[in-house]
Amino acid sequence: MAMERFGSSIYDALRKVFRAPVVDETTVKELCRDLQRALLQGDVNVQLVLSISKNIEDRALKEKVPPGVSRREHVMKVVYEELTRFLGEKPAPLKVEPGKRTVLMMVGIQGSGKTTNTAKLARYFQKRGLRTGLVCVDTYRPGAYAQLQQLATRINVPIYGDPTNKNPVDIAKKGLENFSNQDVVIIDTSGRHKEEKGLIEEMKTLEKAIKPNEVILVVDGTIGQQAAAQAKAFHEATPIGSILVTKLDGSARGGGALSAVAATGAPIKFISTGEKVEDIEPFVPSRFVGRLLGMGDLQSLIEKVREAEVQVPEKKMKAMLSGKFTLSDMYEQFEAMKGMGSFRRLLKLIPGMSYNIPDNMMEMAEDRLKKWRVMIQSMTPEEREDPKIISSSRVHRVARGSGTSEKEVKELLNQYNMMKRMMKTLRRKRGALPFFGKQVPMGQLKDLKDLGE
Repeated sequence: MAMERFGSSIYDALRKVFRAPVVDETTVKELCRDLQRALLQGDVNVQLVLSISKNIEDRALKEKVPPGVSRREHVMKVVYEELTRFLGEKPAPLKVEPGKRTVLMMVGIQGSGKTTNTAKLARYFQKRGLRTGLVCVDTYRPGAYAQLQQLATRINVPIYGDPTNKNPVDIAKKGLENFSNQDVVIIDTSGRHKEEKGLIEEMKTLEKAIKPNEVILVVDGTIGQQAAAQAKAFHEATPIGSILVTKLDGSARGGGALSAVAATGAPIKFISTGEKVEDIEPFVPSRFVGRLLGMGDLQSLIEKVREAEVQVPEKKMKAMLSGKFTLSDMYEQFEAMKGMGSFRRLLKLIPGMSYNIPDNMMEMAEDRLKKWRVMIQSMTPEEREDPKIISSSRVHRVARGSGTSEKEVKELLNQYNMMKRMMKTLRRKRGALPFFGKQVPMGQLKDLKDLGE
């Protein structure tokens, strides 16, 4: 069962409460049974499940409902607070300051996704304007340096390594010398195959030699409750550790892994939620639970919008708002949307949208965007700048060149004309672009109200 199904099971349990004619003791007890079932399917520890459900039942039935709040809203609030509590109430941010070098050392069991997530973390800091460097000190796994080098090249982050050198401490020291002016240096160490003692010993040796600001243990989220043993051993070995839980996109056991790690007291600072290099985020329990309950996560949505912003020069913006909006401009908007991730992932961040849109509709929308991008790429520069010249014969050529139908090309042109009219309307109303850009309100979002304006 995928993590999404884990969340939807909890969401369905709450939906029963909202649909019930009266929220009484029977309703609350049924909710607790449904939550128990969902959490157990998510591989959460049995004792923890019983504790959570008991707390929810006691609070929902015994706490006095605040004035102006309905019983239904009170129950939702109790579930949200108790689920957040068991994942760790306070986020543990990783502190990095521009101009002051921060050294991070990645450790993990072989197969946990350590190398891939080392690159994800580098990309995370790079997108925030920090100069980032990677150092590969994995001297055991053949091809480790080549793998990290390939990932580093893809995200345009410099890397240091020496496949001929078998001394990880020596490589790490030379790497730090090489990246003396970087804001963040991330060191990828050797993994161990189910050999925690060896992993911990190498971590201690390297930690003493290079004195990193933080040692990050990468834990595979698909192993469920077993993650606790790794987190506990790691947390006891070093007081400066933090945890990155991976693969939370493909397994319901992620709930078990998160709760098990949180129970050890080891701070979870990042989670990896997909295969793309962009799919990493700081772990904020309240946000994560909000998404599980279908309540969305506006702050994450705002951050994604800011990261994907297309900076439009003022002169060009005025032209666009006056109606001089081209297919090239439209293509830039599509590229910005692509940079924010899939529709599915974005909609999870919007309250009430997480589980309400059928999968086939999401797939159709994503498929259409991909096709439109290819169609625009198949056009000549003149056609992109002045779509009016696109005659029937040109439509036929674009369709053949993009592997689509003429009907689909015409749909794109209709969408373009609609967006162009929207630009003129926005100029009259507010003078703001509908997606992203220098003057776009999205870049300064404070709350959900701004999304509707």
